[in-house]
Amino acid sequence: MAKLKLCILISGRGSNLQSLIDACADDAFPAEIALVVSNIDGVQGLERAKKANIPTTILSHKDFKSREAFDATLSETISRFDVDLLCLAGFMRILSDEFVNHWFDRLINIHPSLLPAYKGLHVHERVIEAGESHSGCTVHYVRPDMDSGPIIKQAKVTVEAGDNADTLAARVLEQEHIIYPEAVRLIAEGRIRIENECVVIDGNT
Repeated sequence: MAKLKLCILISGRGSNLQSLIDACADDAFPAEIALVVSNIDGVQGLERAKKANIPTTILSHKDFKSREAFDATLSETISRFDVDLLCLAGFMRILSDEFVNHWFDRLINIHPSLLPAYKGLHVHERVIEAGESHSGCTVHYVRPDMDSGPIIKQAKVTVEAGDNADTLAARVLEQEHIIYPEAVRLIAEGRIRIENECVVIDGNT
């Protein structure tokens, strides 16, 4: 059976990219990374991809006059690699509606909160300031509205006494590295269905 071809989009250190690289290194894993795209040159994630012999492309948003022009070129670039699923992994760009709709149900993201709570940036600071007892992370399909879309996997993390944004972020990131490959596996195995904008998982999880 052919493996699901992935394109991973990054803007930085690529720790979630690394978790997917490690998962794909197992011959039994039903997906493979065909391309890594970064909108910023020189980031650690590109080095991770090169070390794993994965093709990389740098596409700087600064070279384009509009978000739509950047997204159109991004989409064309990805399409040349015949990929099945796009995975946002710390890609610090808000994608246009046109891009999201073109890749509808073939575009997923990981966010460091238990969505729909705490969309957007500075999640860990906001969680601590609000006095929450738990936080976590979410893998979800991307929709035009920011940090929305059908939820595939979530992991919960306890907010401990004395936590600051950095300590909480570190524990949440550990869970991100677990659930992102799990979500990709479910998709690659054809076990995900979307009904009324909710994910249905066939078989045991």
